[in-house]
Amino acid sequence: MKVIVTDEVASEGLALLSQDPRIKMDVRLGLSKEQLLDVIGEYEVIITRSGTTVDRDVLDAGKKLKMVARAGVGIDNVDVDYASTKGVIVVNAPFGNTNSAAEHTLSLLLSFCRNVPKANASLKGGDWKRAPFTGYELKGKVAGVIGLGKVGGRVATRLKAFECEVLACDPYISVKRAHDLGVKLVSHDEIYKQCDIVTVHTPLNDETKNMIGERELGMMKQGVIVLNVARGGILNEEALLSFLEKGKVAGAAIDVFSEEPPKSEAVKRLIAHDKVVVTPHLGANTFEAQVNVAVDVSREILNYLDDQPLENAVNIPRFDLALMDQMRPFLNLMSAMCDFGIQLLDTNPAKVTFGYSGTIAHYDCTPLTVCGIAALLNRRVEQDVNMVNATLIAENMGIVIEETKSTQVDAFSNLVTLAIEGEGGKRRLISGTLFEGAPRIVRLRDYSIEFALDEHMLLLNYEDRPGMIGKIGTIMGTHGINIASMSLGRREKKGEAMVILSLDSAVPPEVVEEVRDSISASFIRAIHMRIGTCNRGCGCGV
Repeated sequence: MKVIVTDEVASEGLALLSQDPRIKMDVRLGLSKEQLLDVIGEYEVIITRSGTTVDRDVLDAGKKLKMVARAGVGIDNVDVDYASTKGVIVVNAPFGNTNSAAEHTLSLLLSFCRNVPKANASLKGGDWKRAPFTGYELKGKVAGVIGLGKVGGRVATRLKAFECEVLACDPYISVKRAHDLGVKLVSHDEIYKQCDIVTVHTPLNDETKNMIGERELGMMKQGVIVLNVARGGILNEEALLSFLEKGKVAGAAIDVFSEEPPKSEAVKRLIAHDKVVVTPHLGANTFEAQVNVAVDVSREILNYLDDQPLENAVNIPRFDLALMDQMRPFLNLMSAMCDFGIQLLDTNPAKVTFGYSGTIAHYDCTPLTVCGIAALLNRRVEQDVNMVNATLIAENMGIVIEETKSTQVDAFSNLVTLAIEGEGGKRRLISGTLFEGAPRIVRLRDYSIEFALDEHMLLLNYEDRPGMIGKIGTIMGTHGINIASMSLGRREKKGEAMVILSLDSAVPPEVVEEVRDSISASFIRAIHMRIGTCNRGCGCGV
């Protein structure tokens, strides 16, 4: 296998490849795009960092390319979608900088608490002053860690070593993991209300963008210290600036920004603020981290050669094409069911059971199970999850996966059932099948209820009384939300009812609460299906 390295990558990591007799590696740095296009056709793997753009031109010219290996976390410089269409696997190194980011978090926190930047500048300026730089100890402080993944977990461990009491918030982490780390799982609001220090370690997505804003900062204790060494945009910078100027926030330590480099006046003012310690996105910038990411992508290349599972592949699955063709309609069903079902669970997923009944049970259902795991986890973890890495990620998260089969079925020739169990015994049960090749839900919990899955939906449980449907419709109409269809399930007259509404647009949170209060709903959930956004490489088309 011929491998080309086009950016500076740690030689310690590349040594794994140079020592393998199956690999011929060329390090060719500083190539212009034209030069890269001239030579890329000779190679099966390209190893890059951020300096090389692997776009359509490069992928088209790389007739022999099997893999793009990005020695780092981000893959913005790789056209992953087009690589998928070309059958090129894209791998990255999402965890090589885990320790680096965790240590940088503590370095920023300590720098602020002990006034290191100010004292350093003062002393280098010729002054000998001590009183202005009196600092804070970490011992005895209550620290809140939002996001208890690989980085957040390491930060929590280090805060414990400084004798902090550590509270954590992460709806996707098990109580066992929190217990192992010696921290207490609490809600977001409890973090904001109780902690002297708040540090965030989550991905940036629709759920976490501007997660900490006016409301959250307003709930925090007087004199709180806020940190963001995760992703720019999670912490609302204008809101933070306002609370710094009010004196509510004692200080902040920030490594990442919504604009990099900063352009807006608000971000520039935040960076210049006297109570803020800043660095220019240095979380991953250690010599060790650079070695780690090089080692990680080199191991992925060797895994590919050895036909072993790829831990950090972001796009292409490897299944028998004949089996994939046979399973594709059910992959569509499974992906949609899981995307729907995981949104109904508030607690941490602990066990997922995939059940197959009818004719489908005669076949190997592994592609369906793996596709389902990927659909579930893509709403739960930072890294991209596909059919190559889904099972491994679930295992690392401590999620139990089971598969059951039965060739016997009553009403349908094929039935797929998903049971998601959370902590505390909470359970969500969904059954679906195919109607003329299209996914259809036929059972929720113990309700027989039939409906198609649409992009925007609202699920409600309430006591069935006259006028309830009218109240719901009136509220939707008042807010300009059109109801496309409605499905109703109930066990008995005037008992508990379940209603599924398919809508033309999303339901804002305040409208959800208005509906809840109006009909005294025992359960209500706005659902947003990821229609047309599948990136798991399963070929499901969802």
